[in-house]
Amino acid sequence: MTNEYAPEHLIIETKDYMEQAERIVNAGSVFLGSLTPESAGDYASGTNHTLPTNGYAKAYSGVSLDSFIRKITFQEINGEGIQNIGPAIEVMAANEQLGAHKNAVTVRLKTV
Repeated sequence: MTNEYAPEHLIIETKDYMEQAERIVNAGSVFLGSLTPESAGDYASGTNHTLPTNGYAKAYSGVSLDSFIRKITFQEINGEGIQNIGPAIEVMAANEQLGAHKNAVTVRLKTV
C-alpha cells in the first residue's frame, strides 16, 4: 500500500525497520527507527521541503543537485546523533512556531 500511495514522508518505527525499508520503492524521504523524526529532515539533514507530493514519488525525487536521477532518501539517527543535532532542530522548529516538529525531537531526546 505504501509503494502505491508514494508518500512524501514515511516514518518506519518498528523493531525490524531495516527489513521494512528494503521493501519501499516509492517515497520521498524515509525516516528509520525511533530516534529519527521527520523534523530532522526539515531542519538538519536537508532532505525535506523539496519532496514530491500527491504520490509523485512514484516518478520523481526531491530537488537537489542530482535532481535528474530518481531516488529515495533514507535517514537513521542514533542516540549520539539525536543528542548532537536535536537541540538545533528544537530551536529551528520553535522559531517557526511548529510545536509538533519540536516535540517530535523533545520526546526522542528524553529517551536517550
